[in-house]
Amino acid sequence: MNVIELLHKGGPIVWLLAAYSSIGLAIAFERYLLLIRQRRLPRSVVLQLNQLLDQPDAWHLIAGLKGPEANVVRAIMEADRQGVKDLKNVGARVYAQERQRLEFGLPTLGILGSTAPLLGLLGTITGMIKAFMVIEDAGGKVDAQALAGGIWEAMVTTGVGLAVAIPLVILLHFLEGSVERRTQSMQRCAALLLERRPNSGPQETAEPVSPHWETVTDGL
Repeated sequence: MNVIELLHKGGPIVWLLAAYSSIGLAIAFERYLLLIRQRRLPRSVVLQLNQLLDQPDAWHLIAGLKGPEANVVRAIMEADRQGVKDLKNVGARVYAQERQRLEFGLPTLGILGSTAPLLGLLGTITGMIKAFMVIEDAGGKVDAQALAGGIWEAMVTTGVGLAVAIPLVILLHFLEGSVERRTQSMQRCAALLLERRPNSGPQETAEPVSPHWETVTDGL
């Protein structure tokens, strides 16, 4: 049985699952190409990250670099040049933007992978209902071969649903792992850049210290 016959026997559910497969594979392929195009910071720059904010001429090292790590480091350095004190917040904001860009499309891929088996099961259930309706209309006198053929066609949708879901779920976990590694790399680069700036975050207001005489007269 070729693909055309499979689509014909499975009915609209199999056509919908074929669309699931096409959309899911397109998303996975596009995300994979995006991830392999994302350059990492050169090792020479990574080794100097904890000193870049203290070097006035270090901007040229990061200005022409591309990639999520470079975008986070460049944003922090630009904010430091402009006199921004809360550099951690700047890094967190750019990190969130870069992570959202890397994860774009993955929730859709997850939905396709998780609902494809359910859609195939729905096609099987509806096919079985039709088969038993035929049995009822025939008064129970149905050719066994014809009944088996109807049930077989109904089971096609479950098989197609699993065949679509399994590759999509595998690709989803692969892509999520790649994104997670890049997000950890972004966090590590930001931490190295700011490790000599312990007070780069918002300053907490110190609580007023009670005078010594108040503790002596406490309870009087």
